[in-house]
Amino acid sequence: MIKDKVRKYYRTAKMFFYRKKFKLSNVHSTFYMGGESQVSPDLVAGVYSYIGKGCLIYPKVIIGDYTMLAHNVSIIGGDHAFDKAGIPVIFSGRGTIKETIIGKDVWIGAYSRIMTGVTIGDGAIIALGSVVTKDVEPFAIYGGVPAKKIKNRFQSEADKRVHIEMLEKNFEQLSFGLKDLC
Repeated sequence: MIKDKVRKYYRTAKMFFYRKKFKLSNVHSTFYMGGESQVSPDLVAGVYSYIGKGCLIYPKVIIGDYTMLAHNVSIIGGDHAFDKAGIPVIFSGRGTIKETIIGKDVWIGAYSRIMTGVTIGDGAIIALGSVVTKDVEPFAIYGGVPAKKIKNRFQSEADKRVHIEMLEKNFEQLSFGLKDLC
């Protein structure tokens, strides 16, 4: 019991420090970082979302509720102007970084790379070490370089509907021990 209280205190203090250090004012109070990462201050992160150690998150990223990014995930790219004839890329300047949207209940495996401007649908899973260059459909499992659909997450439409109904609820309505996490 004392161990649980110390753990909760430590997690709260750690996240207070990270919120201040990275100027994270758009993340939910239950958002958690597993360790030191490079995160843009404009990150928007939902209820019980998680970013593992060693992640690199560019600007204009929105992470949905219950979403997990394992360690060393990067959301990068698309920020160099490369189409100016007669000028080397290094001198061509920067383009506009596109908004990246990662849905609710998404799991992104370690060492994965997500290109900016991509949308990853609710409930999707990205396999370890994948490179996501295009939008990912909801409730599908993608993997590889470049990432391609492997299979659907749920085998039946009924299971998918049950999961969607759960995701539409407010986190305070759910009863599977969420309050014990933070």
